Amino acid sequence: MVGVEAPGGAWFVSHAGADRAWAEWVAWQLVDAGFQVELDYWDWGAGDNFVLKMNAALERGRLLALFSPAYFEPNRFTTPEWTAIVAMKEKITPVRVAEAVAEPILRPLIAPDLFGIGEEAARRVLLEAVSGPRRPAVAPAFPGALRQLGGSGPRLPGSLPRVWNLPARNASFTGRDTLLVRLRQDLAANSRVAVQALHGRGGVGKTQLAVEYAHRFAGEYELAWWIAAEDPALIPDQLATLAARIGAAPADAPSADAVEALSGELRTRSRWLLVFDNIEDPSVLASYLPGGGGHVLITSRSPHWKAHASPLDVDVFSRAESVALLHAHGAVLSHTDADRLALVLDDLPLALAQAAALLTDGLSAADLTAELARNTADVLAEGRPADYPVSLAAQVRLTMTRLAADHPGAAALISALSLLAPEPFPVTACAGHLPESSPLADALATRLTGTTAVRAITRHSLARAQDGNVQLHRLTQTVLRDQLTHDQREQAGRDAEALLAAADPGDVGHPSTWPAWRVLLPHLLATDPALITSEAGRDVVRTACWYLMDRGQARTARDRLQKLHHTWSRQLGPDHEGTLWTAQYLARAHNDTQDHEGARALDEDTLRRRRRLLGDDHPHTLTTASNLAIRLSALGRAEAARDLGEDTLTRQRRVLGDDDSDTLTTASNLAVDLSALGHTEEARDLGEDTLTRLRRVLGEGHPDSLGTAYNLAIDLAVLEQTEEARDLGEETLARQQQVLGEDHPDSLRTAKFLELLDNTRHEPDIE
Repeated sequence: MVGVEAPGGAWFVSHAGADRAWAEWVAWQLVDAGFQVELDYWDWGAGDNFVLKMNAALERGRLLALFSPAYFEPNRFTTPEWTAIVAMKEKITPVRVAEAVAEPILRPLIAPDLFGIGEEAARRVLLEAVSGPRRPAVAPAFPGALRQLGGSGPRLPGSLPRVWNLPARNASFTGRDTLLVRLRQDLAANSRVAVQALHGRGGVGKTQLAVEYAHRFAGEYELAWWIAAEDPALIPDQLATLAARIGAAPADAPSADAVEALSGELRTRSRWLLVFDNIEDPSVLASYLPGGGGHVLITSRSPHWKAHASPLDVDVFSRAESVALLHAHGAVLSHTDADRLALVLDDLPLALAQAAALLTDGLSAADLTAELARNTADVLAEGRPADYPVSLAAQVRLTMTRLAADHPGAAALISALSLLAPEPFPVTACAGHLPESSPLADALATRLTGTTAVRAITRHSLARAQDGNVQLHRLTQTVLRDQLTHDQREQAGRDAEALLAAADPGDVGHPSTWPAWRVLLPHLLATDPALITSEAGRDVVRTACWYLMDRGQARTARDRLQKLHHTWSRQLGPDHEGTLWTAQYLARAHNDTQDHEGARALDEDTLRRRRRLLGDDHPHTLTTASNLAIRLSALGRAEAARDLGEDTLTRQRRVLGDDDSDTLTTASNLAVDLSALGHTEEARDLGEDTLTRLRRVLGEGHPDSLGTAYNLAIDLAVLEQTEEARDLGEETLARQQQVLGEDHPDSLRTAKFLELLDNTRHEPDIE
């Protein structure tokens, strides 16, 4: 593919090491869209001078900066990257890949968010950011394309079809030209009766689009009839009224007879339009679809129309359409304020129209944004536009009421998901794993019942669903959450906790579980610790932090664990096992972020409590003792660490057995302590035995096996068994890069060891 150059050259992607996954995703999207991209991981090789390569890249093109907390940490290479061209801020294009506050000099730059909005939306935001304002390459569809298709502008009184009952046209209708063109082309292309179903979430503007289509193309029809189909029981009478108007049946004919006569009449006619507005069950409409040369237009929240109609998905506005709608409704605000407000409101037409109404009533953009942050549901209960039957908040509440009547388990599921992250949740993966006491147990008893619940949710268009994953629309989720009463919120919290526990992917140390942990992680990080009341829930939330630490994100894990420990200490007390396990995880996080003294203090306190509560030989006590030995070693207290490690290993071998994973972890750590004290041969022998057992018990690619192999390679090098050390180091690095990734701290540490081994004849100075 030929690259599309930015003004002056290619795009250089500037990012923190912790954001490598984002950098590679961003670079791939830009390359796929035809841009030239330079990314250090892809384009720079061993031996390249980092500073020179960076300066050359900045001189050739523009810098795309991926803002995140790590990006602005001191002593990162990202700092010289952006400071190198800060005097030319027009060459910096920032996007945010996590919540982050930029340096003061960069804060005036608008940085759109790529995170938390789904992959398709993130790609759109990214390409808009790098493309900047552009004039269209082809003529816009409105109004020329619509006129060529037979469309008309506003009509003079009396020029509408003779038989007509459609709602009045929306004078502030904005955008949707592409959809109108496609709708007209699809309807006009069929020689037989054409049936089109406009489907999408509530408030996306399906009804408004249908009304605009009917008015624009009124000249193409001899009759156009609107049927309010929300209540299927009212459909026959409305069709009977049409039958009487065109003389197909007497006015006093029974509805069933009139509908049959109408179908017969329409089959002999052409140039007619029937609009069935807001019908949810496709099977209900089947008997009312006539033949002939006319058109049927359906609006529905349900996407399940393929058996009866050609479905056309009506999505939210583009950002340009959102800004245009705000101004069309009379809102006076800057382009920047309009852009930010549209982002908060998810580009949803109804929400934007309500916001515009509030702005024209005198509320400022800043005040409105603050009110939305405080309680979205309350704000979106106000300012209902005249051309919408209800406000967005009322529509969400009404839809939830209907869902609860249709499928109570699905409604409970949606309420639970409203308390989690606005990301895909593996609903059907929970099937069969919920406790019988949970209100969700019946709905998710099997994958089949789970699929039925998901289908009920999508039929009401409250969420997207794909491959058993359900994702709430961000704005809908916020409104749903705000509308929960105190009792409903407590029940939703219990249900959310049950879902998280049921979706637990299993042993976080096993690489096969990592894809599932990645999917679940946003929800585990978003959950309010106060809502977690069971040990199963606490365990999966804690383990998510262990997953982060194993992936080299210890700082994020530490901050989360501090909140968990504070909350659960207050709720459960300092001696509760839930609190003690959380303290143990937090101690590791402190250790991984170089706060070794804080880690030691936590583990000493936990060990003292467990010895008192459980006894010296309880497995939990021994695990804590093994961890404390690691903290002592990190503080340079090698003899104390060795003594505690030897005592703990002896007890674990007696209580748990030689091949227990906890026993082997203690043995591996003890080998490190022995090496630090100069007992290298003893350390090597213990390391070799431990590695053999770990590979048999956990597998060669398990992180614990790889860590032990790395330590053993160091001992071999110290003992001048250089070839054995190199072979083991290279084997370990290859597995670490495959399992953990090239940028993981363990992989980088092993690579550094091999580099030192190759470039010095002295004893390697390895940590």
